[in-house]
Amino acid sequence: MPPTHLTPPEPDAVEPAEAVAPLMRGITVLHRLTEAGGTQSLSGLEKTTGLARSTVDRIAATLARMGYLRLDGRDAVLTPRLMELGNAYLAALRLPRLLDTRADALADELDESVSLAVADRDGIRFIHQATRRRAMSLSFRIGDLLPAERTAPGPLFATEWTLEDWARWRDRRAADPQDRGFPAVPPRERRARDAEFEERTHQAGTRGWALDDQLIEPGLVAVSVPVRDLRDLRDPRDRDGRVACVVSVVSHTSRHSAESLRETMLPRLRATVRAMERDLREAPALPPAAPAGLATWTGASKQELGREFVESLARGLTVITAFGEGRAELTLTEVAQATGLARATARRALITLEHLGHVTAHGRHFTLTPRVLSLGFPPLSRTTLPQIAAPHLADLAGRLHDSASLAVLAGDEIQYTARVATSRIMSVNITVGTRLPAYATSLGRVMMADLSPAGRGRFLTGRLDALTPHTVTDPAALAATLDRVREAGYALVDGELEEGLRSIAAPVRDRTGAVVAAVNVAMHSSRRTVERCVAEVLPELSATAGLIEADLRVAGRFTRVPVA
Repeated sequence: MPPTHLTPPEPDAVEPAEAVAPLMRGITVLHRLTEAGGTQSLSGLEKTTGLARSTVDRIAATLARMGYLRLDGRDAVLTPRLMELGNAYLAALRLPRLLDTRADALADELDESVSLAVADRDGIRFIHQATRRRAMSLSFRIGDLLPAERTAPGPLFATEWTLEDWARWRDRRAADPQDRGFPAVPPRERRARDAEFEERTHQAGTRGWALDDQLIEPGLVAVSVPVRDLRDLRDPRDRDGRVACVVSVVSHTSRHSAESLRETMLPRLRATVRAMERDLREAPALPPAAPAGLATWTGASKQELGREFVESLARGLTVITAFGEGRAELTLTEVAQATGLARATARRALITLEHLGHVTAHGRHFTLTPRVLSLGFPPLSRTTLPQIAAPHLADLAGRLHDSASLAVLAGDEIQYTARVATSRIMSVNITVGTRLPAYATSLGRVMMADLSPAGRGRFLTGRLDALTPHTVTDPAALAATLDRVREAGYALVDGELEEGLRSIAAPVRDRTGAVVAAVNVAMHSSRRTVERCVAEVLPELSATAGLIEADLRVAGRFTRVPVA
């Protein structure tokens, strides 16, 4: 098996006597699932981890209980809930929240991709991506790890390396000459001399910027400038602040050569970096966010599931969630208080996480490292709303034995983006991609009801065709109906789209509370009366919408979740 930087610790690290073995095994399983793109069979995990099948099964059951993966037949699949671990690191770091707006604005202005990266030992790891929608676009994800020497940010971070850091880099290069331990980049075809990176680092220190001229793969070019943390310096013009992160403008050679990219983009990039440094300097301190406090939950799960629940694994992962906004550095006592764990339990978890490279200690204080992002964040950062909704819709359809769907507004229509149909002889024949008039559907009305008066106007001023004798076509009557839907929080449409078709829908809201989609259950009117739909289906439907929203809140905290 090739070496991998997704699976710490370093080859020469000695396992501490107090390390929690189940936590180490569980993290190994998460790393292997991450490497596999988020899905792998349980037998495949047995092979890639070297663990006994019974151990893999217990770990999978524990992670499923925590909501971090789901078992789909013989496969283990990472779920968006797992992103709360990476979110804890990004929230504690604060850089994405403080700088992402300027990165996005720069990408819009230059019409090129812009990324933010932090150092992860002798590699770099992305913490924000603002990509362009083109046939040829970046495939890097938040959390992806790249070797420093094959990037533009790498030399800028290397200007701060110690002799020990350089020695570790050379050892890694000797052990993995083709970069097989970095799945996010193609294997190296030609090994560059160490002196080449050392010279690029010297130039980066002198110039204050660095280039990537097709080092990752042919055609990819980038220019990078460091964002320095000047908060502890008396003179803000001092360039000696530590490198907090690096901003890169990325393009390809059909648009720019490396030199033309530098000449064209560097002045505007530097201006953005100065603004970012000012934002960092002026950012107010945050009050500590509410801690997770999941120790009681893990104890209850252990009592319910018995030996199938690995409590020490669950508690160890809970320690990661103790960190966050206003909680970047925590003492052992603060970790124990935040999680509800005994000090001895929290201490052993921290020792284990430090050994694995996910936590670092500074005196009495502990902080998370970028390596926490290796716990599932890269594959999950590209999750779409239909992917989030699909397993919840399947569970709903399985409980009710009726079809369940997710849809978004597309102009004056709804478009189905996820659907689970039943196997009845007579069922609703709709597929993903189908479009229907929004005004005559329960899905459409739920989403229309959340619009402003101006937003509703386009539906109420045009012609409303009578699709059946029951279709509401009077604009005033439809407006009144939308008001009732908004008040009730659901919509029920009976025979207005098609005779005999009855459906009930609930909204799906994002982190801001805006309705971004809707879920519904549809059936033939002979299946349930209107009253039974409200009494029996609506509670299940609302609960499903809530589960989708919970996953969407986690997934959308630091990434953009496409709704279609």
